[in-house]
Amino acid sequence: MADMPIQHSKVSPDEMQKLYEETFKRVEEGGIVKGQIVAIEPNGVVVDVGYKSEGTVPISEFLPKELQSIKIGDSIEVFIEDREDAEGNIVLSKEKADRRKVWENIEEVYKKGKPIHGKVVGKVKGGLNVDIGIKAFLPGSQIDVRPIRDLDRMMGQTCQVKIIKMDQKRGNVVVSRRALIEEQVKKMREQTLEALEEGQLLEGYVKNITDYGVFVDLGGIDGLLHITDISWGRIGHPSEVFKVGEKISVKVLKYDPDTGRVSLGHKQKTPDPWISIDDKYSVGSKVQGKVVSITDYGAFVSVEEGVEGLIHISDMSWTNEVKHPSRMVSVGEIVNAVVLNIDRQNRKISLGLKQAEPNPWDVIDRKYQGGTIIEGKVRNLTEFGAFVGLEEGIDGLIHISDMSWLRHIKHPSEVLKKGQSVQAVVLKVDKEKQRISLGLKQLTPDPWLKDVPEKYSVGSFVKGRVVRITDFGIFVELEEGIEGLIHVSESGVEPPVRAEDVMKAGDEIRAKVIKIDSADKKIALSIKEYNKDLERAEVKEYMDSQGGGSIKLGKAARKITEE
Repeated sequence: MADMPIQHSKVSPDEMQKLYEETFKRVEEGGIVKGQIVAIEPNGVVVDVGYKSEGTVPISEFLPKELQSIKIGDSIEVFIEDREDAEGNIVLSKEKADRRKVWENIEEVYKKGKPIHGKVVGKVKGGLNVDIGIKAFLPGSQIDVRPIRDLDRMMGQTCQVKIIKMDQKRGNVVVSRRALIEEQVKKMREQTLEALEEGQLLEGYVKNITDYGVFVDLGGIDGLLHITDISWGRIGHPSEVFKVGEKISVKVLKYDPDTGRVSLGHKQKTPDPWISIDDKYSVGSKVQGKVVSITDYGAFVSVEEGVEGLIHISDMSWTNEVKHPSRMVSVGEIVNAVVLNIDRQNRKISLGLKQAEPNPWDVIDRKYQGGTIIEGKVRNLTEFGAFVGLEEGIDGLIHISDMSWLRHIKHPSEVLKKGQSVQAVVLKVDKEKQRISLGLKQLTPDPWLKDVPEKYSVGSFVKGRVVRITDFGIFVELEEGIEGLIHVSESGVEPPVRAEDVMKAGDEIRAKVIKIDSADKKIALSIKEYNKDLERAEVKEYMDSQGGGSIKLGKAARKITEE
């Protein structure tokens, strides 16, 4: 402003006298006076306010845009700081005049209860600073009808507020945005209630979501959309369908003017699909649907909007033992299924996944006839047998009793290993129970039918090892897998002496075969008969020895003991 030219203007004596009188009166009242710019100097703007001397407004109180637009002769309102300074000039202030005018405007707005526009300019403890011409305080509790935790998002926003408290002397103004919102909500509520009717379709915004339903803002009044009225189908939680703030269309189901409660429906906007379910689906028909949820016992499939069917875990596979439905299907997957049952009253449809494919067990008996030799890998071992994979999803069981003709096997792992390729004979196919029985020992002839009877013929003498002694007899192992039983009556032991008094497990004994049962795989032995034959041989040997045949008869006696 150093280069700004000095501008002056002269006022007539009459005008000066009039201005002086008006100014003097207003100064006495402490008000704002209107003056005329008579000069624009580098340090200030000289204003004639009709007083005996002119006043100067500091150049710093003018904005750059204002300095460009003002000129000599313009009228301007100023505030008189004092009647005159030390040099006899009055001190003027444009800023205080502007501020006084703002306060006057704010006071008028406050008295009339009107809203005023303000801009959020800062965040302070407990609320925000809002510029409404001066800085006003907007408490956090007065920002909205609901608490706002993130005040930063309000910064820079322009909004309408209501002045609820002001103190000009202290320069304090408190405003409320909530008060205006509540007034608006009240008006909207009145308008909504006047037009509210049952059966009416309305649009609203999702205000809150709970486990039991959704609260919808209909315009000043909230309505409850219960979870059971969201969809004709099954939903786990309202949040699966709606989001807070989302605009939705609902139907008024019930309105109670006394309590102000409004019940809303979403599914009621469309007809109930279960009413005509029998016309759309029939037992045995094929359907396609989307897996919407999975439980431990099955999978729910949406076949149309509001209609879901259950594929039970038992109806997922013909061949595999499904441990959990998630191993067969996944959420979002499109599947083909067959309608097994329709219960319209209870709104249930049973679906089958496996029924959409041919049942391999229908032809299994033709593929695996009794006596057929198969080859497969041992898939699993259990205490009672080994499962052998025949084809995808089809296993056969080799029971532990069908692993060896002779050996006493305690666990299948003694014979087979998991993953081992093995041949077996098909023994039986049970289509109803979906079981195939296999035999390993049946690959070779049963030794009990020929070899054992020939080796242990009735009347022959045998040698064996005592394996256990019971109340009814003594079990003797003749060779691996073959045992004979000496009944207590054939033990040669007479009461009160017991068998365990004269022998124990592990002892080697000799006996005579008195009976063999190939069907039951049993051999009956007798120590008593063995001893009798031995005695007869010895007596005969002795008698014959008297006749000179001692060498020959000695061999006969040794034969009995050696056998």
